[in-house]
Amino acid sequence: MSRLFLSSLKLSHYRSHQVSKLELDGRPIALFGLNGAGKTNILEAVSMFSPGRGMRRAAAVDMVRRPEALGWKLNGILHSLSHLHEVETWSEGGARQVKIDEKPASQLALGRIARVLWLVPSMDRLWIEGADGRRRFLDRIALSFEPLHAEASLKYEKAMRERNRLLKDQVQDAHWYKALEKQMATAGEAIIRNRKTSVAKLLDAQQKSQSAFPAAELILTHAEGELPEIAEGLEEAFSSGRARDMAAGRTLVGPHRADLEAIYAAKGVPAKDCSTGEQKALLVSLILANARGLAEDIGMPPLLLLDEVAAHLDVNRRAALYDEICALGAQAWMTGTGPELFETLGDRAQYFEVLEEDGISRCEPALTNRESGS
Repeated sequence: MSRLFLSSLKLSHYRSHQVSKLELDGRPIALFGLNGAGKTNILEAVSMFSPGRGMRRAAAVDMVRRPEALGWKLNGILHSLSHLHEVETWSEGGARQVKIDEKPASQLALGRIARVLWLVPSMDRLWIEGADGRRRFLDRIALSFEPLHAEASLKYEKAMRERNRLLKDQVQDAHWYKALEKQMATAGEAIIRNRKTSVAKLLDAQQKSQSAFPAAELILTHAEGELPEIAEGLEEAFSSGRARDMAAGRTLVGPHRADLEAIYAAKGVPAKDCSTGEQKALLVSLILANARGLAEDIGMPPLLLLDEVAAHLDVNRRAALYDEICALGAQAWMTGTGPELFETLGDRAQYFEVLEEDGISRCEPALTNRESGS
C-alpha cells in the first residue's frame, strides 16, 4: 500500500510560530510541551493541506502573527500515492491561496492529493450538542472519500442563501424560485448520496476490523422526517414547501437539516447517553474506521491529527490506539503535555518538543528514552 505523509513542514508567521520547520520521515509524530506552547497550531497548519478552513474553522486573516506580519505561509513536501508534491498555502490578508508544484491551484485540488482527518477536544461534546456539529463531522467524512463533496456543498449553500433571501423578502413570483430550487436539488442529491456512501464505508470498515475501540451504529436522520434522495423529489419538496418556508423565513427541508445519530453497538445505548469516556472512545473508533476505509478506497491511509487524545485514554487504550495507527501506516500528528503520554510508541514515532518564549513558539527534535540510551 502507498503512503501519504509530509517529509517537511515549514510555518512562517503562522499564529504563535514566527518560523518553525520540521523534517520528517513518515513515522507518527508526537508533539509535547506545556499548554499554550503552540502544539495545536502545528496540527492546524497540517489541516490546511486539505480543502476548507482547517480544523479550527478559522478565517485566514486570524492565523497570522500580529502585529509583526500581514500574512502567513505554510510550505510542505507531500508524499502521495508514490508521487512527491511541493505544496504552498498562504494568505496576505485576504483569501487563502494555494500552489501545488509551483503552479496556482484551487483548494479543491488539495483534496485530490491529500486526505486529512482530525479529532480535537471541541469534538468531545459532538453527541450531546446541536446537529450543526454532527453535520460538519459527517461532511468531513464525506469529503475525505469524495473531494467533490465540497463543491456540491458550496453550490447548495449558495443557492439556498439566495432562496432564503427571497423568502425573507416575501417574494411570491414562482419564477424567481425555480432555478434556485433546481440548483439546490441537483447539489442536494449529490450531498445525500455522498453522505450515505461514506457512512456505509465507515460501517464496513468497522465490521472488517478487530479494533480495541467500540463499534458504533450510525443512522442518518432529518429534522422533517423522510427526505427525498433524488433531485426530482427534492425539487418537488422545495416547491411544495414554499408557503411554509416563507412563513419561517428560511428553507425547512433539505440536506442542511440532516443529523447523524450514533449508538454504542455492544450496549445498544445512544451515544448521547453514554459516559464521557465511552463517547470519546466512539469518536476514536469512527476516526480509525474512516482512516481504514480510506486506505482501502484510495490505496493509502490519510494524515491523522489527534489533539490531546492521549490524555483522555487509559494506558491500555492509549497503547491500542498507537498499535492501530502503526498497523495502518498512517502519519498521525499527536499532541500531549509530556513525552510519557507516548511512551508505548517507543521508536515507532518521531518526537518534537514545542516551547514558547515571549509569545514565540519553536519546535525542537527530541529523543525517546530508547534512542537516548536511558
